[in-house]
Amino acid sequence: MGSDGWCAAALLAAGPGRGELLFLLLLLLLLFLVLLLGCSLPLALRRGPGQVGYLPAPGLSPRQAARRARRARRPGGLPPPYPNGWYRLLDSAQLPRGAVRSLALLGEQLAAFRTQDGQAYVVDAYCPHLGANLAAGGRVMGNCIECPFHGWRFQGEDGKCASIPYAEKVPDFARVRTWPSCEVNGMLLVWYHCEGLAPTWAVPEQREITTKEWVFRGQTEHLVDAHIQEIPENAADTAHLAFVHGPAILSGTDLRYTRSKLWDFMKHVWKAEWQPEQEPNEHCSQMLVQHSATIFGKRVSLMDLMVSARQVGPGLVFLIFEHAFLGRGIILQTVTPLEPLLQNVVHKIYYQKNVPAIIPKFILRAECIQFERDITIWNNKQYLPKPLLVREDSSIQKHRRWYAQFYSEKSIRLPVQKEGLDW
Repeated sequence: MGSDGWCAAALLAAGPGRGELLFLLLLLLLLFLVLLLGCSLPLALRRGPGQVGYLPAPGLSPRQAARRARRARRPGGLPPPYPNGWYRLLDSAQLPRGAVRSLALLGEQLAAFRTQDGQAYVVDAYCPHLGANLAAGGRVMGNCIECPFHGWRFQGEDGKCASIPYAEKVPDFARVRTWPSCEVNGMLLVWYHCEGLAPTWAVPEQREITTKEWVFRGQTEHLVDAHIQEIPENAADTAHLAFVHGPAILSGTDLRYTRSKLWDFMKHVWKAEWQPEQEPNEHCSQMLVQHSATIFGKRVSLMDLMVSARQVGPGLVFLIFEHAFLGRGIILQTVTPLEPLLQNVVHKIYYQKNVPAIIPKFILRAECIQFERDITIWNNKQYLPKPLLVREDSSIQKHRRWYAQFYSEKSIRLPVQKEGLDW
């Protein structure tokens, strides 16, 4: 045995010294803390344009393949692109005091700002004077937003021009359009109505979020190339659950392989029913879902889950989860039309604070996999005003009649497109 080998053997025999042992303990403690921090941090997942929902094409990047699919698509006879209702603009935390944000959605360009006393306002982005964008360099001054071009100041509450630095008198008619907004469940929302009517219903507050009984555990964000109505219509299409969402989440999101025999040993089993609500909540609907899972044909009771999905208006969903051992929580789904065939969809999960963070993060990740399967369908399908349905599909027509309440006679309508759309 060489001298080096003898030295190593001697060190092993002698064992680590006190300092080395302390170092190892500190290293293990640090590793444990890093793992603990990683598990406790909220999940943050954002899919960019074309990242999901399209099949790969030889010789093309994912974004190029998505663009080609959009150009080739025949969208069909679409309903009006912007239903009347409340829509998420951004999270409240994304608009600190004194901040101004530029937002493009619902065919409009808006400016959101927050005063130093904490009040948030939403106004048209373009100054009525000479059309400067108030969110491109504008400042918050008191309860006003100041135009970066000539310093005109507009009140957030009513849009009235409060001052013009070089004018002796402010015209009474000088004002910018204001948009009804509210802050609920940690989000800033805006009311849209094609005829400018005031809100006819309020966004419900989730008590457990307000009281912090449930804590934020993660968020996912997707862009969906489809009409907004396609997304909530899935709730009434209970027949698709077994076919699209029955295969195990282990099989991923690519619909070409989700039904592979490799993952056939595990299946998700769904029982669901959709119904509209009655007055005074006719703008709401409910889907009750029972989820279970089987492995090699045997039910795994640990995966039993009750879900109550309440649709509120055209673009808000409250999905409340109940599990026998893992407690309760909620996923807030918001769908906001950025363009006629482009939806920003955000899922935020809040869960009981006494449940380890890894549990709600797993639930949100599993929901994300299932949602991305739907995106592949939505991104590539055609909307059919008169679909071929069987008796078991009756809830789809029932849903369309319910959803029609969010359109008005003056709702903007798109011409029937014979060519593809590339918004």
